[in-house]
Amino acid sequence: MAGLAGLATSAVGIAHQLLPRRFTVAQRRAIAAWEMERRWRALPAGTIFPAAVPYTLPAEKLLATSNLVLNARRLGISRATRCTSAASGAAVRLLSDHGCTAALRATYADSSDSLVATITVAVMPSVSAARTVVTDLPGPGTGQMVVRSLRIANTPAAKFGDADRQLSRTAYVGPYVILATTGFTDAHQHLDIRDPYLNTEMTNLVKGLVQAASSTLGAPPPVPSCPGAPGC
Repeated sequence: MAGLAGLATSAVGIAHQLLPRRFTVAQRRAIAAWEMERRWRALPAGTIFPAAVPYTLPAEKLLATSNLVLNARRLGISRATRCTSAASGAAVRLLSDHGCTAALRATYADSSDSLVATITVAVMPSVSAARTVVTDLPGPGTGQMVVRSLRIANTPAAKFGDADRQLSRTAYVGPYVILATTGFTDAHQHLDIRDPYLNTEMTNLVKGLVQAASSTLGAPPPVPSCPGAPGC
C-alpha cells in the first residue's frame, strides 16, 4: 500500500509539472504592457489607420430627428517619422522631453472632400509618459495646433498645409499619444468655424479618427498563457 501511495503522489507531481504554467499578476501585467508597446510595429499600418472611419453628427446640431453617420476616407499613410517632425507648437518639446521614439501619420477626407484631417500616433516609452504629454498639452479650446498637417499628392489634401489647420484634438491610450487636426482645403481656410454646424462636423471628424486609432491600439491584449512544461 505504501508503494502505491508513493506512486500516486509521484504521478500527481508529474501531472502538476505538465499543466500549463500560471503567470503571476505582475507577469500578466508585464506581458500585456509588452503586447501594447509592440503594436505600432506588429500591426499593419492599414489596421491602425483603416480605409474608412465612421463619425457621427448629432441630430440636435442638424435640427433633425436622427443622427447622421458619415465616413472619412483615408487618402494616404506616411512612413514612420521623427516625433518632432510630426508635432507642432508645445507638442514638439513635450514629446521630445518625455521620450517619444516615432510617429505614424495618415490623412483623411470627409465624405464631401471639403474637409481634410491628419491623425498622428506618437509612440511613447510608457503609459505615464503618454498621459503626462496629453495632460500638459494645450486644450482644444485654446486654438493652438499641436500636430502638423500631412499633405497627400493628387488628393484633396494635396495642399493641406499647416496654415489650413483650424481645430485639433488629443488623447492617449496605453503608451501612445494620438493627435489629430483638421481644416478645409486651401480655398476655404478662412471660413469661420464658430458656425455651429462647421464646428460640429470638424470636431466629430477628428474625434472619430482618434477613437478609431484608440480602439485598435488600446484593445485589451489576450490573456497570456504558457502551455506545456514550466520554462516554456
